[in-house]
Amino acid sequence: MQGSFLEYAYSVIYSRALPDARDGLKPVQRRILYQMADMGLRPDRGHVKSARVVGEVMGKLHPHGDSAIYDAMVRLAQPFVMRLPLIDGHGNFGSLDDGPAASRYTEARLAPAAMAMVENLDEDVVDFVPNYDNQLTQPEVLPAAFPNLLVNGASGIAVGMATNMAPHNLIEVVAGARHLIENPAATLDDIMRFIPGPDLPTGGTISGLDGIRDAYATGRGSFRTRARVSIENITPRKSGLVVTELPYLVGPERVIEKIKDGVQSKKIQGISDVNDLTDRKNGLRLVIGIKTGFSPEAVLEQLYRLTPLEESMGINNVALVDGGPRTLGLLELLQVYIKHRVEVVTRRTSYRLARRRERLHLVEGLLTAILDIDEVIQVIRTSDDSETARTRLIDIFDLDQVQAEYILELRLRRLTRFSRIELETERDELRAEIAYLEELLGSEQRIRELVGDELDATAEKYGTPRRTLLTEAAPSLAGSTRGKKSTVSLEIADVPCTVVLSTTGRAVRVDMPADEELERPARRSRHDAIRSQVRGTSRGELGAVTNTGRLVRFTPVDLPAVPTNSVQLGAGARIGDYVGLAKGERVLGLVSLTSEEPIALGTKGGTVKRVTAGGYPTKPDFEVISLKKGDEVVGVVQSTDDAELVFVSSDAQLLHFQASAVRPQGVAAGGMAGINLSTGAEVVFFGAVAKPEHAVVATVSTTIGALPGTDPGKAKVSLFVDFPGKGRATGGVRAHTFLKGEDSLALAWVGADPAYAVTAEGGAVALPDPGARRDASGIPLDGIVASIGAALNA
Repeated sequence: MQGSFLEYAYSVIYSRALPDARDGLKPVQRRILYQMADMGLRPDRGHVKSARVVGEVMGKLHPHGDSAIYDAMVRLAQPFVMRLPLIDGHGNFGSLDDGPAASRYTEARLAPAAMAMVENLDEDVVDFVPNYDNQLTQPEVLPAAFPNLLVNGASGIAVGMATNMAPHNLIEVVAGARHLIENPAATLDDIMRFIPGPDLPTGGTISGLDGIRDAYATGRGSFRTRARVSIENITPRKSGLVVTELPYLVGPERVIEKIKDGVQSKKIQGISDVNDLTDRKNGLRLVIGIKTGFSPEAVLEQLYRLTPLEESMGINNVALVDGGPRTLGLLELLQVYIKHRVEVVTRRTSYRLARRRERLHLVEGLLTAILDIDEVIQVIRTSDDSETARTRLIDIFDLDQVQAEYILELRLRRLTRFSRIELETERDELRAEIAYLEELLGSEQRIRELVGDELDATAEKYGTPRRTLLTEAAPSLAGSTRGKKSTVSLEIADVPCTVVLSTTGRAVRVDMPADEELERPARRSRHDAIRSQVRGTSRGELGAVTNTGRLVRFTPVDLPAVPTNSVQLGAGARIGDYVGLAKGERVLGLVSLTSEEPIALGTKGGTVKRVTAGGYPTKPDFEVISLKKGDEVVGVVQSTDDAELVFVSSDAQLLHFQASAVRPQGVAAGGMAGINLSTGAEVVFFGAVAKPEHAVVATVSTTIGALPGTDPGKAKVSLFVDFPGKGRATGGVRAHTFLKGEDSLALAWVGADPAYAVTAEGGAVALPDPGARRDASGIPLDGIVASIGAALNA
């Protein structure tokens, strides 16, 4: 039993499980590539049935089961396993979650990189050994024009030992090998400047590099790989984690299963759903939905800790060297490969030199015969047989037996004057090649330089950019905490905040203490004209009032958060998408549902209404005003009784009166008369002014016949205190004098100085300085104004 076991163990170690350190291939992989090359299955040929390849390999070289051969063949073709695939598969070669189709359904041929592995086999570059029945021969090792063991890695379990080697980037490995060729005394740190770490086929991120250096130094080590995840808005009100790269050999179905198990067992919090949107066009895309109120960053850290989104990979560099298994560091792996390539190039050079010398010998003999071709022909014609002719040619022309035999087999059509010129040219070329090859063989340094040049050419031809990101960040996964329920809250804290809405419809959340004020930006930026701002808490409810008179409840927790000292509204979410509006509906203002200040609304038809504070319906949305047919809301504010409510009509009439003149009503009421409009006029602005002495009135005139976006119009900015107050339900006073060709106001705005005007894209447009007479005409603008708003905290 002891003898049988040792024989079995020896066979598994040397003939099955461990790769050769020179070409990085196990015997079955080497036999597959050699047999496919022998069958002529080059990249420029058509694919053939995989079953045919398996049959040829099994019948001629590998006396084991067809399933083992096909499994090895499939691995060589899978781009998510091999950093540089050696077989070009056609058909279903499987995925990380599913196995391949049967060999009778798939087709294969050699990949371009495999041609570099088997090149020059016919030039005596490696030893050939008998196959299992001594009828055929097979290469003991392949020439391997690139360091396949480092580039593609390896894994295998033998008896009493195993190997697990990580893939690397071809360009980096070649750069490291080239440096070692030029500097044989180079240290590991020198080589790691070129080969900083593994480059996995599926990309991802490697966290922490200490384990990698240990593996490069001793041949044993470990590191952690992370999925590449980005935080994106799946919908306007919902954030999600989008996974585009997974750790090495981890499939999306395994990740989904672990997430579902964690959610069901209450170990994972904050996940609403998981969808696999992977396709052939866009590649891997795993979308993990985050529940409202949970921090995406905290949920992601939890997933790294509890799911295969972060995995550990152990390195055990065991390979066969000189017929025995050895654990190799990075330097030793490169040294073994370089030694192999030097031997291959040396043997190839010797073979080519011998062939060139043989050819030169024949060419020189042929040239001798052509110089006196008539006598050669006469000698051959007068000889009784070929043996006599050969002997006479040797004696008369001082040839050897090989040259004489070659001349006897020569065809007459070669005996032309042009052939002689060709032969002389070939002779000169052969002499130059022989001199080069002899010089090459005479210098080991020249051989090593040639090996380096060929490696560079291979890397340029087959190399691809790095896929895996290397980071020094410590991994989140700890053995003592894996699988345990997290006690850390993943929800976003309910802190005081201010929600700011721009006139272009973008909203942001600014988390801040209740007594802190927003800082006005030092310089103007896009989208910084404010339509509305309201205080609340990040997890509390606010209301968005639309032009249809509907109030929609929403929570600002998922709005983009910006710092208090740099409120950039251009980064905000579109409020219409965030609260989910119907087509043609738009948000006019934001209100607090807990404030004791009534909500004031003004309509296009001149109606005003104040809604009683508190006691709002608990429904997600409800009507705050009953509108007449054809009417719509044009403005909404929350104000105290002593504020001034302001209407501006399209015919340039401005009316303001105290808010106390409007009695608050319930949400079902339709309001009361606010401003009397002349025939054909309508309200273009409604708002409130808390501090009249600091307010201004901005108006922009145009003509009704002008196409929208074509006429910049004329604008003026007046002081609000210049406009006398009138009673509710009156016509107001003139706020703008129309010039020839003008007949209406395109825009109007009343609020705290300064007034900001912006284009439809959010770009700033300069308004005139305040101080114009209340009934003056405007001055031309240098841009088309789409909206006017206030400054922060104005």
